[in-house]
Amino acid sequence: MSFPIVRHRRLRQSAAIRSLVRETVLTVDDLIQPIFITYGSGVKSEIASMPGVYQFSLDTLEEELKEIVDLGIKAVLLFGIPETKDAIGTSAFVQDGIVQQATRKIKSLYPDLLVVADTCLCEFTDHGHCGMVHTFEQGGHVYGDVLNDESLELLTRTAVSQAQAGADIIAPSNMMDGFVQAIRHGLDEAGFPHIPIMSYSVKYASAFYGPFREAADSAPQFGDRKTYQMDPANVREALREAESDVLEGADMLMVKPSLAFMDVIRLLREEFDLPIVAYNVSGEYSMVKAAALQGWINEQAIVTEMLLGMKRAGADMIITYYSKDMARWLRESK
Repeated sequence: MSFPIVRHRRLRQSAAIRSLVRETVLTVDDLIQPIFITYGSGVKSEIASMPGVYQFSLDTLEEELKEIVDLGIKAVLLFGIPETKDAIGTSAFVQDGIVQQATRKIKSLYPDLLVVADTCLCEFTDHGHCGMVHTFEQGGHVYGDVLNDESLELLTRTAVSQAQAGADIIAPSNMMDGFVQAIRHGLDEAGFPHIPIMSYSVKYASAFYGPFREAADSAPQFGDRKTYQMDPANVREALREAESDVLEGADMLMVKPSLAFMDVIRLLREEFDLPIVAYNVSGEYSMVKAAALQGWINEQAIVTEMLLGMKRAGADMIITYYSKDMARWLRESK
């Protein structure tokens, strides 16, 4: 018998001892702050389903950037809401697109702040899907098939235009088959072999994305994304998706969402030696924020435990709408 010779509580007797033996550490260097950029001027519009998160126009962005940099956050993830949309998402890859303009502004103000550009078409297409769509009408309803191979060229053009604008990392979130290979080839051909790809390798067709679709104005106008995003019931499929991205040249592998998929984060950590990214998505943020606003939970304690859990599962970095709050709490704890 181990007890009473072995007493696990010996290593929990004080804050100092607990700090010495702590296995998982969360730091500000682990955090990536998403930002929503929209058209117009003078816009700082709070997203109703994401209290504390805003859409910014280019002229109101500087104050947000200063806060992020002052908190010690090293990277931002950009999402754009364009003024006009069309069937192929032209605004995603034009040189004066909203993400391209925001990237240039950020790099002019804070050259050392890493810009991660989300590379997808859903915010820019009038149908809200992540690629080109062949639509047809049947029985008074509109249906559509997402065209995988035809979409790859547009996604590659988007990635190259983002790199040309100064993006440090390309983060393709579209879940088309072969997207990493196509974008890697396009970046290399355009003279950007040094730009890493943070692939949304394991992206589930999740109910946790609801608030984001309001924030980015990207809800599908018909159908859903289940033919190209993963079934939440599947885990072996995650290995196949990630392995494809590794072979195609991905530099980082993402799991999205995080809270209900910590087993998947752990699986990728055990199977691959690339950096793992956890995306703490909008629905996860909104649930915690709503409960906190009701006074039902200790927000700081819950968020800290949640993000530590993602690190413990194997994530090297975390995209979270709580980045600024977490950075403040970490600073105060010191």
